[in-house]
Parts: sequence; C-alpha cells; structure tokens
Amino acid sequence: MSYIAEYLWIDGTKPSAKIRSKAKVIADSEKPGIWGFDGSSTNQAAGESSDVVLSPVMITPDPIRGGDNKLVLCETFLTDMSPHPTNTRSKCAVVAEKYGSFETWFGLEQEYTFFEGGYPLGWPDNGFPAPQGGYYCGVGAEEIFGREVVNKHLQACIDAGLNIAGINAEVMAGQWEFQIG
Repeated sequence: MSYIAEYLWIDGTKPSAKIRSKAKVIADSEKPGIWGFDGSSTNQAAGESSDVVLSPVMITPDPIRGGDNKLVLCETFLTDMSPHPTNTRSKCAVVAEKYGSFETWFGLEQEYTFFEGGYPLGWPDNGFPAPQGGYYCGVGAEEIFGREVVNKHLQACIDAGLNIAGINAEVMAGQWEFQIG
C-alpha cells in the first residue's frame, strides 16, 4: 500500500510569505525524502533556473486526511544544497546548534481573521461592530465568532503532534490567535 505525503514549505512572496504544498504518493515502506519544485512559480527562482529543493525537517500525522497520511514540513535549498535565500529556518538552526547546551524557549503566535462576504466574521451587514475590547478572550455568541473552526484547528494541531500552546479570541470580531512553542 501507499500513503500521501503533503510537503509544505514557506515561499518567497513579499512582504508576507505564503505556505505552499504539493502531495506525493509514497510506498508504506519508504519515508518522505528530498523532493523539488518549480521556484519560478513561488517567487523563489528565475524561469531559466527554477529548481528548488525541499528537504524534510518534521514529519507528522496528517490530521485532515487521517489514516497513515503525513504532513512533511520542509526547508528549501538551492540545487547545490546550500540554504535558499528565503530559508530563514537554516539561520535559526545555526544559532540553535551553537547554544544547544542552554535550555531555550522559542515560540510564536499567529493572528488571523475569518471573513464572510468581504467583511470580518461577526461584523454587521451595514456598519461596524462594537468597539474593541469585549472580543478579546471573549465568551458567548455576542462576543466571539468562528469558535467551531478554531476548536477544530486546535485539535488538528494536537493530532498532528505540533507543540501548540493555546488559542484565544483577539480584539476584533472574527479575529483569533494561536500560539506554537
């Protein structure tokens, strides 16, 4: 039998990079290995020399597809296996190795907003929501919007083995945050 390995990486889009992915069918007896992609379509290479290498750094269960399927989180490299200029993880890895004898803490938080019909979820059809304040860490249908999706995202992160630390509603209607690390 086989499973699906969904390779994920950060592209070269500016000012805000995007997450890209492509799926590969792999025999059960094999681990996801090095793969490649066309960097000219992801703002990571010119058209005449567009090969970029994907190198797995973390393999987790795929909480969306389920079964034996995997998510493969990758770094990007040039074809000579030097870190791609958009590969900021490689710089962090050098520092982490240098100070590996220390107990380090590293975390991030990602804010995001749900939209519906061109407006943030929870905004009235004609106008604006109540002032900021009540939404932050709010409880109840009058204060927060999108909790069902947020809870499913939280569980998917746990199922994938990610070190997710928490979630909370943010200061605007339809705005949320999650913390990793």
